[in-house]
Amino acid sequence: MRIGELARRAGVSTRALRYYEQQGLIEARRSANGYREYDEADVRLVTEIRSLMAVGFTLEDARPFVECLRSGKPSGNACPDSVAVYRRKLAEIDAEVRALLARRAEVASQLALACPGCVFSKGGEP
Repeated sequence: MRIGELARRAGVSTRALRYYEQQGLIEARRSANGYREYDEADVRLVTEIRSLMAVGFTLEDARPFVECLRSGKPSGNACPDSVAVYRRKLAEIDAEVRALLARRAEVASQLALACPGCVFSKGGEP
């Protein structure tokens, strides 16, 4: 299939596909006339990349998942390197949650100083 069909089937732009190719995540074959050619495996790779990016992974994070699929595994998360990325990403998210909770506590404290005696709901409205 050509780049336009892959883009349509995977739900991405042709520009994104060219970028994924530039980053070494997908590899197009070239037809005699120079057009990029892809197959069903590429649909799966791009779908995997897109689903990971939708939940906050970077293209570099997606690399082990793509390599896992290329190795013949039925799922991109079936390899140890993919599991390691999941663990690292979860630790990053946990750190972000802790930072947000600390910021929230500080803002709530400042609000309580600004409005002594006010009773606040969970959303912060008096």
